[in-house]
Amino acid sequence: MPQLEVPGASLYHEIVGSGPLLLCISGGDGTTEIWSGFADVLKDRFTVVSYNRRGFGRSYLNDAQDYSQRLETDADDAALLIEHLSSSDPAAVVGNSSGAIVTLKLLARHPDLVRMAISYEPPLARVLPDFDDVWATHESIYATYRASGPIAAYDRFGELTKTQMNGGMVRRWMQTSPYVWANIQYWFEREFMTYPQAEFDVEGELAPLKGKLVLFNGELSVKEAYQYRGNVALGEKLGIDVVLLAGEHVGHRTHAKEFGEKLVEVLKARDDFYAKL
Repeated sequence: MPQLEVPGASLYHEIVGSGPLLLCISGGDGTTEIWSGFADVLKDRFTVVSYNRRGFGRSYLNDAQDYSQRLETDADDAALLIEHLSSSDPAAVVGNSSGAIVTLKLLARHPDLVRMAISYEPPLARVLPDFDDVWATHESIYATYRASGPIAAYDRFGELTKTQMNGGMVRRWMQTSPYVWANIQYWFEREFMTYPQAEFDVEGELAPLKGKLVLFNGELSVKEAYQYRGNVALGEKLGIDVVLLAGEHVGHRTHAKEFGEKLVEVLKARDDFYAKL
């Protein structure tokens, strides 16, 4: 299976189809499997690439890590994948949840490598007016994780995100992959208390690039959920409408065909480069 050696890690990635590059960045599970149906839908129009973010699954760490710069490193990893797989053309990038935050950071740090950036339900707690309340809940969930483990913490996390994620789901996930348990713990330890705190200079970093930015939310998602409200708040700051599409927080898995077709429709409307897809 393909591995790309990057500073401090080896990135496992999967490549399906042909055409312009579409890079898929996962959220808290950090792996490729959640994109498989979506990739199958779009493989006749794109070279669809999904990967395990460093430290997750088969993307092994092979040197010391600077966790104070982990989000920036994640964005740089995505940039290195684009350069490796599409050296002559920028890519479309779609990121879900934590992966959407990585996508935004990628756009800010490496705009020349990104043709279009799709931010799908990022948990951007910092842009919310009730950040203090949201963050108090985050801290409480993390304390539950440290005291009682991931399964108990996931029950509370589902309440925060107003999704069906819970401890029972974690148990079912564990039957599907040998990496699930380690991935969840890595996410709690290295992302849960940092990525939602990510701050962007909206006017300085993102506003000049808003022509490359698409904001996706699931039409079935609870509108009060903070990962839904993150895009809404960002869109209001940038003057960008949020596009609704099939499903909830992981519509790319549960409604892969509808999600993929809507993505193509939006890209065609936003950039002539994709007109012939």
